[in-house]
Amino acid sequence: MKIAIYPGTFDPITNGHLDIIARSSELFDEVIVALARNSQKSPLFTEPERLMLIERSLAECYPERTNIRADAFHGLLVEYAVAKGATAVVRGLRAMSDFEYEFQMALMNRKLAPALTTVFLMPHEEYTYLNSTIIRELARYGKDVTGFVPRAVSEALREKFEIKYH
Repeated sequence: MKIAIYPGTFDPITNGHLDIIARSSELFDEVIVALARNSQKSPLFTEPERLMLIERSLAECYPERTNIRADAFHGLLVEYAVAKGATAVVRGLRAMSDFEYEFQMALMNRKLAPALTTVFLMPHEEYTYLNSTIIRELARYGKDVTGFVPRAVSEALREKFEIKYH
């Protein structure tokens, strides 16, 4: 069984993430959307909130796909992946600026766990400009983000920022 890990902080999960998840689920027997703790970031949503948003988004967008599940982990990604029996880590690349960092991480992960392969996927072009930071900023200023994120995320952002759309 080929298991892939799609890690991220998902603060919040976007339609771009969901595009990568859907395509990953066609390539692998199981995809674990793994919520990572990143000490370099100060997330808007708590870890339990982000995990709940991932689960709701997966149920909303891909109710028929039984090979996708959400989980959370702390520590090194490679240790988590090995513990889950994964053969691959999936990473999305939106632009060349993503590539440098992701390439370095892939090489380090290969050094730490040689049997673990990193698979890079590009999101559909309609999502290449999306990232969680932009979504949070739009929502903070009261803009409607429903075209960029699943319904559950849009609602959570409205509640977080106490937004009333006209």
